[in-house]
Amino acid sequence: MYFTHADDIWTAHPGLHALALSVDQLTSAESDQAQLHDLAERIERRQERLAEADMPEIAAWREAFSRMGLKPTQYRCASEALLRRYRKDKSLPSFHPVVDYLNHVSMAYGIPIAVFDTAHIGSGITVRPATGTEGYETFQGAVENPAPGEVVFADPDGHAHSRRWTFRQSARSAVSKDSRSALIVAEAHHDSADADLAAMEDELKAGLSVLGATLGGSTLLTASHRRFEF
Repeated sequence: MYFTHADDIWTAHPGLHALALSVDQLTSAESDQAQLHDLAERIERRQERLAEADMPEIAAWREAFSRMGLKPTQYRCASEALLRRYRKDKSLPSFHPVVDYLNHVSMAYGIPIAVFDTAHIGSGITVRPATGTEGYETFQGAVENPAPGEVVFADPDGHAHSRRWTFRQSARSAVSKDSRSALIVAEAHHDSADADLAAMEDELKAGLSVLGATLGGSTLLTASHRRFEF
């Protein structure tokens, strides 16, 4: 299987950096409350220092959304949406031990993280402009067709696994209690993205192991290294 970004994405967003990991044994994963507590403290310290719009990681994603012709106050990257919800409620709903952990890591770093059940992404995912024919499954059971040119996570079978890049993930590949393996992707545009994603890679390797999941491979993606195979 694979994960990659199309050439059009690198051309439009030359400062993009990404981290991709594969993970197995999800059915054995169990929550670690001490780990979540430590991450929650980091999140609160981050929010005490800056408003979401002023965080470099979020500001860079807002610029990326503007380049795509989207209003960044209308469509927010996933990490900003999580942080805003957490600032208001001081908690998040629980979905799955791995998803809960990744949501907290995403907020602690200010970087959006997507996780896909590999049983539902065909042979892999390419982040690319939509053709307009892809099907995106909502969590309400509807199927939408992203407009031509909208950036999506697409598989070769015509399924879109996100809308507006990191705005909203599809129900089709969401991790559930029955998921066995997953692809994890974090993407960033800010100046220190390479160093921050390298630190996140180390943290995820350790943290996922604590949960009982098994890490497969991982790699940092740049314009000169664009493909992750697993």
